[in-house]
Amino acid sequence: MTENSNIRIARTWFEAFNEHDLEKLLSLYRDDAVHYSPKLKVRQPETKGLISGKPALRAWWKDSFDRLPSLSYHPTHFIADDKGVFMEYLRRVDGEEELRVGEVLEIKEGFIVSSRVYHG
Repeated sequence: MTENSNIRIARTWFEAFNEHDLEKLLSLYRDDAVHYSPKLKVRQPETKGLISGKPALRAWWKDSFDRLPSLSYHPTHFIADDKGVFMEYLRRVDGEEELRVGEVLEIKEGFIVSSRVYHG
């Protein structure tokens, strides 16, 4: 994959996420992909912040979309290489303070194999 291909995947990721389109979002991930998030640690402590596989990803995002219908991400910066992309974005939810987030997507053969979220 090239840097531009990985940025295209990242842009498609944002489109799918902001449309709350689970199928489109999951189509970007390999079946055995893993995801780490501090929010997972809080909402599902038994995971220690880490989930794996599309069924777990689906459940996590469905819960988020159901609980937070106004949830949206607004990209501010991308840094990409042939192995993935770092995305900086603003997380917005009605009634909550805006949150600046960093997320790394590791991409192999055109699919996300790992995503890691960082925020303070």
